[in-house]
Amino acid sequence: MTPNRYLVGFDARQTFHRFTDVLVVGAGIAGLRAALAVPADLGVLVVTKDRVTESNSSYAQGGLAGVRSPEDTYENHVEDTLIAGDGLCDRAIVEMVVREAPAEIDQLVRWGTKFDEENGELALTREGGHSHRRIVHALGDSTGFEVMRAMIATARAAPNLTLWDDTFTVDLLTHGGGCVGAVVWHPQFGKLTVWAKQVVLAAGGCGMVYRETTNPPVATGDGMAAAHRAGAELRDMEFMQFHPTVLYVAGSARSLITEAVRGEGAYLRDVHGERFMPGEDPRAELAPRDVVARAIFRTMERTQHPNVYLDLSHLDPDMVRHRFPGIAKACRSFGLDITTDRIPVRPGAHYMVGGVTVDAEGRTTLPGLWAAGEVSSSGLHGANRLASNSLIEGLVYGAKCGRGAGEAARRDRGTQSAPPVRFDVPPDDGGNGLDVADLTNALRALMVRKMGIVRDRGRLLEAKKEVAFWCRYALAREFPSKAGWELQNLLTVARLMIDAALARDESRGTHFRSDFPARDDARWSGQHVASSPPTLTT
Repeated sequence: MTPNRYLVGFDARQTFHRFTDVLVVGAGIAGLRAALAVPADLGVLVVTKDRVTESNSSYAQGGLAGVRSPEDTYENHVEDTLIAGDGLCDRAIVEMVVREAPAEIDQLVRWGTKFDEENGELALTREGGHSHRRIVHALGDSTGFEVMRAMIATARAAPNLTLWDDTFTVDLLTHGGGCVGAVVWHPQFGKLTVWAKQVVLAAGGCGMVYRETTNPPVATGDGMAAAHRAGAELRDMEFMQFHPTVLYVAGSARSLITEAVRGEGAYLRDVHGERFMPGEDPRAELAPRDVVARAIFRTMERTQHPNVYLDLSHLDPDMVRHRFPGIAKACRSFGLDITTDRIPVRPGAHYMVGGVTVDAEGRTTLPGLWAAGEVSSSGLHGANRLASNSLIEGLVYGAKCGRGAGEAARRDRGTQSAPPVRFDVPPDDGGNGLDVADLTNALRALMVRKMGIVRDRGRLLEAKKEVAFWCRYALAREFPSKAGWELQNLLTVARLMIDAALARDESRGTHFRSDFPARDDARWSGQHVASSPPTLTT
């Protein structure tokens, strides 16, 4: 069966309508920054599928990278980013984001963000892959929470902004060759068509496609999948970044243990108590995330132990408790004292480096659609994101998208009306009902086994076959609720990721092929794997 263009049927002549100048899908750091950058005389509607406080941005621990000390330079930050990106970064984009990052951090301060300070200046820490201390942070290890608190308060006070919680963006509306809004599910109105002069997609990542992930449950790739169905280009979907250190305790949520723990001097040890990173890389625990994650994977295989351990016992306990209160609290609930006990950790899916292709201003390949943050692929991260570069990308590109979408919407001052768009989902001939939870769990487990940190052609082909089978009977149905739509989006994203991983027959950044273990610059230098628009039932 062929997948449908839209996940649900609708008739624009009969559904409820909402009109706005700019529609922003997603209320994380990129989405709210975009909304706040739209000129105040234009109306902005921000929709988010959960509470406005529930996003990957809110859970960010480490901080935001920006050159702020006299010992550091823009050139240093650029070079660190290029090294981490493993030959796939766009230097012009890197230089632009790095140079605009400090001003965006200052804007957050003006909006009321209370970053940690030392001697009256913003406190700076260092993380893996950074040559200097340049990471600003808040509440010790709860930076995202504090940044989003200030941004949400600012957005709620803006008279031209409307925020809708608990509103699921089912699909992007297209008409006349461009994006004209979205089909959403609203808790009060049900199925609703939102018509917008311009749309900014800031719907976040897709970590929930894996069983082990640092992402909250909302990160199901909805924006990427919707953009794909709408005809926008996606690229670099093989590059899922696995965070090296995720708390691994039976019964616990897979909590992130921030990069800054190693930045402050923590060691990684195997089950026998031996440090293993100095033998893996001259940067030891401060190597980039892809290097550390693979080293942990090899150590777990060598020792036949399900995790490794973070050791902070040699550090000043008062500093540790002050710097990492959130991690200390999470570990304490499992009887662990982070100043004396070793913390069990293992890698988990953390950040999708690829996504919807955007240019330097945030435009996608689909007219009327802009994208910012984790949902997008800007060229900043290359094949592997440098720690704490994600929030600054969200800020810089969010601001560009908001300004660009606002200018475009202002040029289109004509009276809005709903085009006669209609879509009928073909009848479901599957017969029996589908156990959505069971299939979702099966997909997430398969992605860990066959599309994880280390890949090879045989396992990727097995994954491709199995996911294609699931897609055949799951993507042609119309589901009545969020769980079914999320499953369809996860399947769509998984298929794109597997296809891209099969195509890139080399190892680079977060993508490691054991059957092609070397980086192949002769064939792959600067080359992206683009995901073409699908063939759909329309």
